[in-house]
Amino acid sequence: MKIESFLIAVCLSACLTANAQQQQHRPDESARKLALALYAITNLYVDKVDENKLAEDAVVGMLNKLDPHSEYSDPEETKRLTEPLDSNFDGIGIQFNILTDTLYVVQVISGGPSEKVGLLAGDRIIFVEDTLIAGVGMKNTDIQKRLRGPKGTEVRVKVRRNSSPQLLEFKITRGNIPITSLDAAYMADKTTGYIRLSRFAVSSVDEFNDAMEKLKKQGMQNLILDLQNNGGGYMHVAHYLADEFLDKGKLIVYTQGDKQARENATATEKGHFEQGRLVVMVDQFSASASEIVSGAVQDWDRGIILGRRTFGKGLVQKPIPMPDGSMIRLTVARYYTPCGRNIQKPYTSGNSREYEYDLIERYNRGELMSADSTHFPDSLKFNTLTTNRTVYGGGGIMPDVFIPLDTTLYTDYHRMVVNTGLVNQVAMNYLDKNRTALNKKYSNIQVFKKNFEVTGETMQDLQDLATKEKIEFDGEQYAKSEALMKLQIKALIARDLFDMSEYYQIINDENKSLQEALRIINDPAAYNRILGL
Repeated sequence: MKIESFLIAVCLSACLTANAQQQQHRPDESARKLALALYAITNLYVDKVDENKLAEDAVVGMLNKLDPHSEYSDPEETKRLTEPLDSNFDGIGIQFNILTDTLYVVQVISGGPSEKVGLLAGDRIIFVEDTLIAGVGMKNTDIQKRLRGPKGTEVRVKVRRNSSPQLLEFKITRGNIPITSLDAAYMADKTTGYIRLSRFAVSSVDEFNDAMEKLKKQGMQNLILDLQNNGGGYMHVAHYLADEFLDKGKLIVYTQGDKQARENATATEKGHFEQGRLVVMVDQFSASASEIVSGAVQDWDRGIILGRRTFGKGLVQKPIPMPDGSMIRLTVARYYTPCGRNIQKPYTSGNSREYEYDLIERYNRGELMSADSTHFPDSLKFNTLTTNRTVYGGGGIMPDVFIPLDTTLYTDYHRMVVNTGLVNQVAMNYLDKNRTALNKKYSNIQVFKKNFEVTGETMQDLQDLATKEKIEFDGEQYAKSEALMKLQIKALIARDLFDMSEYYQIINDENKSLQEALRIINDPAAYNRILGL
């Protein structure tokens, strides 16, 4: 025993001496402390330990003490986190984070299986099949293995949603997740183009250019850019998109951190839509790159921002690859809009729960229903750079025109038939029986939109399927949501007959933001008055 104690003391002494001798190269005492702790645990702890796991846990623990967006991902997680922005893959079609031991849906990939059944950003997946995955310390990779699977196979998930006191169950058929980031591009009227971008991906630049060229050939003079539910993506793609709207030399965004000098991104001379009226539609799920674009447009009074206050992510993450394929995404700077606004919403270091519940608090205090529920202190007041209008920092981009969240057509009955995939199933069943006739009758979306109607027989099929799924029929709720369900079925049929763009041409009939955007963009006096021109 004395010999063992002596050897241990010698080992520790040697480690300390070596660190002391290397102090001129590694002056950070805290780094030496971590190295010594890992050495001691690995070599002296009573039981066998996994050194790699210890190091990984230490990294995660440190990052959790920083900000809500600094995070670690193991090799498998790293690959899957970048897939929605880079390549095709099979799965259920969501981007998610594990926070407070719960899977939060960050974004539902447009056109993917989860969107089809009604999964939403902000949902928390509690069960996969009959396995509890929340609050049990399950690894990210283990959760992904349960959610992933071959195309065509089914998986059932149970979800907690803020608006529902009970768990919601979804039956999702896995499929190929499309890499396209531009959901729709069409002429909303004779002179107004509409483009919907779901995320800022590698392909977004080419997709946007192609859409702009197509719309200009159709007579586009004004543009509505829909960034609702766009959770962001690559920052350089946001620079490119904002550059399309701004004159050469105008600042788009700048970044700065304690260890990072200020870096400016400015517009070049290549902009293809520097003239013409512009409306950018946003909501509470528009984040990061979406906020860079909308912030630049607003600060230069280049166009009108319309919708609800954006998410409020103004932190820049630098990916730091590890030798084993894992990655740290470390916040290295804040980004600022051209007039100097940092629109990162407040957070407390190490308190991710409070940060994630911010959107719930916005709903609870009525902010999504009334613009008057949002209050900013004078310290967060800024002025735009052309007409000197008042704008605010400190928690998202506040739109120039507020559009309240519309809940008039939504009921529990509607929610249940959508969550179980029945609306989509009815549309698919109808297409299976009538596809050939539909293709002959409707040669284009204009003819389809004008003449196709969802019949009472189809709606009866929906009710019958709901009864089989043990969803109790409620006549009053059905009457309230019937028009919306018909519109959704019609849009789903249009999507499968034509494409995703045609889906939005139908479903946007109930998009209050788009309706108001069209009204303003076709009223030059109202448009100029909002911008102070």
